[in-house]
Amino acid sequence: MKLQQVSESCFAVLNERNRACDANAGLVNRGGGLVIDTQADLPHARRMVELFGSVCREMPKRVVNTSEDGDHVSGNQLFASSEIIAHRTVPDRMKEVAGRSQYQALLEGAGGLVSRLMLRAVRPGALAFGRQLRQDYDFDGIELTLPTTLFDDRHVLDLDGMEVHLIHVGPCGQVGDAIVHVPREGVVFAGGTIFRQCTPMGWAGSYEKWLQCLDLIIWLDPEVVVPGHGPVCGIEGAMEMKAYLEYVYDESRRCYGRGLDALAAAKQIELGPYRDWRCPARLIANVESAYREFGSGPVRGQRDVASTFGSMYEVAKARGIKIEF
Repeated sequence: MKLQQVSESCFAVLNERNRACDANAGLVNRGGGLVIDTQADLPHARRMVELFGSVCREMPKRVVNTSEDGDHVSGNQLFASSEIIAHRTVPDRMKEVAGRSQYQALLEGAGGLVSRLMLRAVRPGALAFGRQLRQDYDFDGIELTLPTTLFDDRHVLDLDGMEVHLIHVGPCGQVGDAIVHVPREGVVFAGGTIFRQCTPMGWAGSYEKWLQCLDLIIWLDPEVVVPGHGPVCGIEGAMEMKAYLEYVYDESRRCYGRGLDALAAAKQIELGPYRDWRCPARLIANVESAYREFGSGPVRGQRDVASTFGSMYEVAKARGIKIEF
């Protein structure tokens, strides 16, 4: 993890591995401090606090969760004295998707001899994902801490005379997706709506809403975009994401029309310029999202972590690409 200053008052903590759970966080260092997102486990959250503490001497007065996903909210308990803000849908969705049970089960399963043998035989993809998690993450001690201030479409904060705009844009990858715009300093914290140099994953949203969000970010024309995943960029990051989503949607439509299921489609769709993005096998999650919109596939929002990462494993093996999540 590293700290990067992106404007006079705005900072980012970046998870440089850029794999599953490696989410970025932000800080607006005015008006008592505003933190954007709180990491996937407590060790990462504590390191984030330490890095932000080098520029902000006190714990921040406010926290924004840009979605309900665990890698954006699992450090909330470290900010118990802060006002925690999110879209109105986030608390209930957190209870569904941000609990540590599925990831913890995979992590523990990859560590035990008997469970490891069983996973290797039955769910090799789940075993591979659990092994990756064990390299970086420890979900012990997480207490789900829900946002206490909820907003609908927009919410404006006044940080010592500087406005910060919270804008609900979901459902994109998640239902409660929001972006944080700091107009005076030309910064957008994009949360999980932008993945940079790594393949995105859509769990519960729609292509229409996601593309609308990216158009909004482009229209806002910030000088700096802090993605939820990947290195800091400008609006080219939103443009690249838009091009990727449009490409996957169109290719998925063609495969659907040929009668292929989502897994078969993900094994065949050319990766093209996106081959060098990290975790290209995440393609399957985005194909499944498209298939849901075509009237096939799991119900939107339904989340079976082991099954999804198992499909990613199958896609990677079939295509002869690196197995990473």
